[in-house]
Amino acid sequence: MTRIRLDMIFLLLLLSGRSLGASPSFSLDYQNNCFLKDGEPFRYISGSIHYSRIPRVYWKDRLLKMYMAGLNAIQTYIPWNYHEEFPGQYNFTGDRDVEYFLKLAQDIGMVVILRPGPYICAEWDMGGLPAWLLNKKNMVLRSSDPDYITAVDKWMGKLLPMIKPYLYQNGGPIITVQVENEYGSYFACDYNYMRHLMQLFRSYLGEQVVLFTTDGAGLNYLKCGSLQGLYATVDFGPGSNITAAFDAQRHVEPNGPLVNSEFYTGWLDHWGSHHSIVSSALVAKSLNEILSMKANVNLYMFIGGSNFGYWNGANSPYAAQPTSYDYDAPLTEAGDLTEKYFAIRDVIRLFNKIPEGPVPPSTPKFAYGAVKMKKLQTVLDAVETLSFSGPVKSMYPQTFIDLNQVFGFVLYRTKLPVNCSETPLSSPLNGVHDRAYVSVDKSAVGILERNKVITMNVTGNAGSQLDVLVENMGRINYGRDINDFKGLVSNLTLGGVPLTGWTMYSLSIDEAVSQGLLGHGSHPGTDPPQPAALSLPTFYEGSFIIPDGIPDLPQDTYVKLPNWRKGQIWINGFNLGRYWPARGPQVTLFVPANILRTSAPNNVTILELEGAPCGSQPCIVEFTDTPILNATVSSKPTHHRRLFVKEDLL
Repeated sequence: MTRIRLDMIFLLLLLSGRSLGASPSFSLDYQNNCFLKDGEPFRYISGSIHYSRIPRVYWKDRLLKMYMAGLNAIQTYIPWNYHEEFPGQYNFTGDRDVEYFLKLAQDIGMVVILRPGPYICAEWDMGGLPAWLLNKKNMVLRSSDPDYITAVDKWMGKLLPMIKPYLYQNGGPIITVQVENEYGSYFACDYNYMRHLMQLFRSYLGEQVVLFTTDGAGLNYLKCGSLQGLYATVDFGPGSNITAAFDAQRHVEPNGPLVNSEFYTGWLDHWGSHHSIVSSALVAKSLNEILSMKANVNLYMFIGGSNFGYWNGANSPYAAQPTSYDYDAPLTEAGDLTEKYFAIRDVIRLFNKIPEGPVPPSTPKFAYGAVKMKKLQTVLDAVETLSFSGPVKSMYPQTFIDLNQVFGFVLYRTKLPVNCSETPLSSPLNGVHDRAYVSVDKSAVGILERNKVITMNVTGNAGSQLDVLVENMGRINYGRDINDFKGLVSNLTLGGVPLTGWTMYSLSIDEAVSQGLLGHGSHPGTDPPQPAALSLPTFYEGSFIIPDGIPDLPQDTYVKLPNWRKGQIWINGFNLGRYWPARGPQVTLFVPANILRTSAPNNVTILELEGAPCGSQPCIVEFTDTPILNATVSSKPTHHRRLFVKEDLL
């Protein structure tokens, strides 16, 4: 009887297209216009999640919520610069442990669509490309330029062997792998480059894996973005003509599954523009239409997360993205459930069975209240402490890359060569990348800003100290200008004459903050008078205690900086990101509970660049339980951007 049962099981497996010991498989079925997973037709309904924007401790919570929404797949990028900030120095630990993230997705029950670049865009600094590539100033990024190819080959030689065990046919969760990203929107149109990448991916990952491309749903994008041997997919947002969008895909892929690799649930933000909002009803309606066509879809983003530290990107004409990458997604920046989440879930249940059981709730938030801040040092007073590498002298200013600096701030110092009285200090070639805080003899005099303010007047005597603190606000992540050098990338002029004799200080502010190296000013009360509208860039500190006897604390929170202007904020040495409530739309920054502690006071450090609300009264920051991402914007953008249109790429 036992033998008969085994024979029956074996027969059933054969009839179902599988045999005992058969390896998992995932492939394209051109005849039936679908994917095949283990020999059976498969359609994915996926959501984008970027592990690099979410603390590792919250990966499981976010993935579970995605699974309970009815998704059977996730899509994620691998940002090259997140793992190799300096050549040959790789980091795959902690929040960068992509292997753990992949295992977690598989354990929860979802397959993975992987987008390893080398370029990813993602509204991420330099589109995920490491800034050190700019050491070769004439390198053509995303092309068959030999220097670029050498760097890509070395990186992929490290990454792809790590990824191979996680391919579906090897027992892992990865069903498809994207080669490059939206290449049809890039000026180079280098087919040799794309062929090289395809061969590179095949050499490491094998012939079985499904490799694909993603481009805008138009023939002009697909012309340079698609390549024989890579399955071409498209991206488009709600409200689009879905039939026309998929007709564009059909032009290059007459047969095979229909795929929208980026169906936009929301949209990106820029400082100085309103927070993007896309209605749940519009998203649900278009999603229903896509799924009714039996198409595969990835919802970009399903959760956006945060650009902690300095990781935000920018678009051209230059407009930096804020710290929040909330994206008006179905799950908020903090992973909270929204109306859009349930609207999407209701659509998915019309086509697929939704997992049973409760959806994990939104994480609780706690309002810790006001924290008094006290002044420490100005950047100018602390420069010797902050510049770990010491001063560099040259005739003309050097860029961040010249100084081996990736992010943050560099101080440029010289002397006024002549007496000045309201004399124009100018960046005639728009060479301030991206924002410069100017002072004369330690008195703040003005701000120069890329594309917006390239001239200001200064007054001082010959020999007066001119300091220019330059902030890198994020590298352009999309289009032909991704080779985005930072610092003073061209000469400043005084009265039309180039300034020379510069001393430059590369500032290691993150390290100084985490090591507690900042002290109080050595001569309190002796600062030179400042104009009412502007102060010297200055550090402030405060602390607050979370009781350790209360259950479930610490909890997530948001920090609000009432009447502060612009700067950077750290909590317990962790760089939360930039704040700029004076320009908006983002006002609060998300503070994940994992960086807080109950065993000791929580330290708050602020670098205020323009002017703190600190006079005779104590100044505060406030920890609240409610985010503010859509505040009134104080300035109008110079370039209007439409939803779901990446026109600055062309």
